[in-house]
Amino acid sequence: MVPQTPAPSQTAPAAPAASPGDARAVTRVLSAAVAALGGQERAGQVQMAEAVSRALESEEHLLVQAGTGTGKSLGYLVPSLVHDGRVVVATATLALQHQLVERDLPRLVEAVKDQPGVDTSYAVLKGRSNYACLHRIREGVPDDQGALVQMPEGSMGQKVLELRAWAEEEAEQGGSGERDAAPRHTDREWRQVSVGHRDCLGASKCPFGQECFVELAREKAQRSHLIVTNHSLLAIDAIEGVPMIPDYDAVVIDEAHELTARVTQAATDELAVGDVERAARRSQRWVDGSEADDLADAAGALRDAMDAATPGRFEQLPQQLGDALELVRDAARTCLSAYPREQKEAGEGGDAGRAQARGSVQEVFTTAERMAGLSEHDVLWLNEGGQAGASRIPPRLHVAPLQVWGPMRDKLLSEKTVVFTSATLMLGGDFANVATGVGLKPSERVDVGSDVTGSGALPWRGIDVGSPFDYGQQAILYVARHLPPPGRDGLAKAQLDEIVDLVDAADGRTLGLFSSRRAAEAAAEAVRERLPHLTTLAQGDAQLPELAKQFVSDPHTCLFGTLTLWQGLDVPGETCQLVLIDRIPFPRPDDPLMSARQRAADKAGGNGFMQVAATHAALLMAQGAGRLIRTTSDRGVVAVLDPRLATARYGGFLKASLPPMWTTTDPAVVRKALARLAAG
Repeated sequence: MVPQTPAPSQTAPAAPAASPGDARAVTRVLSAAVAALGGQERAGQVQMAEAVSRALESEEHLLVQAGTGTGKSLGYLVPSLVHDGRVVVATATLALQHQLVERDLPRLVEAVKDQPGVDTSYAVLKGRSNYACLHRIREGVPDDQGALVQMPEGSMGQKVLELRAWAEEEAEQGGSGERDAAPRHTDREWRQVSVGHRDCLGASKCPFGQECFVELAREKAQRSHLIVTNHSLLAIDAIEGVPMIPDYDAVVIDEAHELTARVTQAATDELAVGDVERAARRSQRWVDGSEADDLADAAGALRDAMDAATPGRFEQLPQQLGDALELVRDAARTCLSAYPREQKEAGEGGDAGRAQARGSVQEVFTTAERMAGLSEHDVLWLNEGGQAGASRIPPRLHVAPLQVWGPMRDKLLSEKTVVFTSATLMLGGDFANVATGVGLKPSERVDVGSDVTGSGALPWRGIDVGSPFDYGQQAILYVARHLPPPGRDGLAKAQLDEIVDLVDAADGRTLGLFSSRRAAEAAAEAVRERLPHLTTLAQGDAQLPELAKQFVSDPHTCLFGTLTLWQGLDVPGETCQLVLIDRIPFPRPDDPLMSARQRAADKAGGNGFMQVAATHAALLMAQGAGRLIRTTSDRGVVAVLDPRLATARYGGFLKASLPPMWTTTDPAVVRKALARLAAG
C-alpha cells in the first residue's frame, strides 16, 4: 500500500462544551458505559457526546459527521439518556433500529443503570403495519366486497396459521407483536395478519383494543424517556401533523444522509385505476344509492385519460387527465358522504369491512384531490407500467413534494432541537449541501463566526469528529482515467476488461457496485466466463442476506449488485478488498422528481446540476466507498471506472466527499497493490 501524508483536516471547529455539570455527567456516564462494555475511550466519541449534550441543553441544532468506527450510537445515546426531556431517535433502516433496540440500548442500560441522573427507560415505535392485528387474526380478513376471506390453502395457509398462533402467544405473554419477532414469512403472508392505518378500526371501536400491540407500544412509549422510531414515522408525526409519537423535546436523526429521501417518500402519493375500482367495489355493500357506481364510472374516465397521456413528468396537467381526476375526487367525496354513520349490519365483515371500505375511498379522495389541484410545490408524473415476471404492473400516477426543506424547517426544526448524524454529511468537504437540504441556512451556522439574529433564525453547528481509520495508509482511490466515458448502452468492452483484470489481481474479494441491474449482470457474466475459478454472485441470484453470507464465507468471491448493496452491506476483513464503482451515480435524466428539482434550482438562480445531481452522486459515492474500510485492520482499493471523476470540473467536489484515500490513476500500481493484499 502506498503511504500518504493525511490530507489537511476539514474538521469544523469543535462545538463549545455543554454547561460544566452536563458535560461532566455525560463524560462520567460515557466512561462508565465504555468500561462496562469492555471498550476503549475514543476521542471522536467523547467529542461527539459532549457536542450532542451541548446541543440538547442550548437548543441549537447540530450536524455531526462521525466516521465508521467512531461508535456514534453511544455518542448520542448517552447524552440522550442524561438529558432531562424526552428524546426521539429516528433511523432510516430497520437494520439500525433493530441494532439499537436489540443490542446497543440493552447493553448500555445494563452498563449505566446505577449511574445517578440517568433515565434508562426506552421504547420502540414503528408503523402500524409492522405489528400483528388481533382483530384481523381473530375475526378474519374482509375481501373487496367486505365479506370474510377464507383461509388460503396450501403452504401459504399453513404459514398464516403459524403467524396467527405466534401472535396469540405474543398476546398471552405480553410480547410486542412486532414483525421482526415473527416466524420467517413473506410480505404477502404478513399482510394476512396485519393492517395499515386506513383499515384499522381504532382502539375505541375494536373489541380487542385493550390488547392491541400498537396501542401497547404507544403506552410504553408514553412512559419512556427515549423513543426509537424511523424517519418515515417521524415525518408523519412532525411534518404531516398526524400524532404518532408522544410529546418530545428533541430528536436525534441517525443515518441523516437518508432523511430527505425518506421524508419525500412518506409525502408521496400514488393512484392507479385499480385503486379507484377497488374502492368502488368495496363500497357497494355499504352505500345504498348510486354513489359507488358513480365512483366506478369515474375509474373508467381515469383509465381513458391515463391511456391518452404521455408517460413522464407533467409540466402542466393535461386537460383530459385533470377532468378525470376531478371526477374521481368528486365521486369519492360523494361516496364518503353516503356511508351510514353506523354499520348497516352486524353480519360477516362487520365493522372491519366497513372501515376497510371507507378507508380505501378516503385514500382515493385525498390523493385525487391533491393531484387535481396540482400546486407549484408538487411534482406529478405517470409511470407507464410493464411486466415484472409473470405479473403486469399497471400504469400509476405519482405526486411528490418538489422539496421538503420548507416543511422540515417550519414544522420540525422550528419546534424541536434536532441532532443530525451520519458518516456522510460533508459533501464536497462542507456541511452546506446537507444542511440546506434539511431546512437549515448556511448563514445560520454559529461556529464559523456568523452573527445569527432576528426572529425565525435557527442557529446550528457542524462538527466532524473524524474517524479512527487512517484512510491514507489503509486505502487507495483508483480512477481509471484511461477508460472511455461511460455510455448509455451499458458496460463497454474496455470497462469489462478492466473489471476482469482488477478482480483477477484481487483474487476475488470484490464488491461491485453498479448503476443498473443490467450492468451488474453483464459484469458478473464476464467474470464467470474469464475467471471460472472464482465464485461470482449477482444481486437477484438469492436474497441479500443469503448472498452476503456466501460472500463473507469465501474470500475468493465477488458480489455484484446495485443500490441496495451500496448502503446496506457491512463486510469487514479480507472478504472485501476491492470495491468497484462502474460510473458516477448521477440520477437518470428522465427521473421526474430529480429533474424537476434540478430545474427549480436553476430557476431560483442556483446551479441545479451541482445542487441536485452532483450532490446525489456525491452522497451515493461516499456510501459506496464506505463499504471498503470497516475496521482499523482493513486494507483495499476503491476503483472508479468513470474517468470523469478525474477529468470533469465537478470531479473535485465528488472526491472531496470521499474519505481521504491515497489516489492514483495508474492501473499497474493498483493491480500490484491488490496482488500484494491477496498474497497476504
